[in-house]
Amino acid sequence: MAFRYPNGQLFSSNSTPNSTANETSKTAKRTNFANRGMRFEEAINQSNDYYLTHDIAVIHKKPTPLQIVKVDYPRRSAAVIKEAYFRQPSTTDYNGVYKGYYLDFEAKETKNKTSFPFKNFHEHQINHMRSCLKQGGICFILLWFSSIQRCFFLSSEVLITLWEQQASGKKSMTLTQVETEGIEIYPKIAPRIPYLDAVDEFICKKE
Repeated sequence: MAFRYPNGQLFSSNSTPNSTANETSKTAKRTNFANRGMRFEEAINQSNDYYLTHDIAVIHKKPTPLQIVKVDYPRRSAAVIKEAYFRQPSTTDYNGVYKGYYLDFEAKETKNKTSFPFKNFHEHQINHMRSCLKQGGICFILLWFSSIQRCFFLSSEVLITLWEQQASGKKSMTLTQVETEGIEIYPKIAPRIPYLDAVDEFICKKE
């Protein structure tokens, strides 16, 4: 079955798409996560499974919407999808409930050692975060600097403020800004990415 990105480019598990499908490309390429050969997103998914099975939180990854364009019917009772396109997602990667709070967040990674490019974020994602914040949700991003093996929680309020600096010509947020404004997360065995510890710290700071 053929899957295509919104720009029509054919999806291949051995290659990555161009910049028009940036957030999909991050899930297609592997990175050495904490020397375990894991992808950042896989580690988050395992963390969510841990939180769910231990009755800590209910958080899931949102499915990527597909547009089916070609279907074969070899039998009346069966349908086989032959070609489909990845639709451009309109929101963030994850959402759920924790201690009565609605959580909504995006996971991003970069190979850069000293900065995180704004091009990794899309305007529709920023607008979605703004909408969630207006409704009182806890909205944030998880940033993974793969080259230096460091992970951070950064609130969407801070991200939006930094992202708006693009109007002045800035193309990225620095690692120093992330260290100052964010909360560092230290990967471990279970959960792999204990990001709810950072959420707890963020809630305490707001109260």
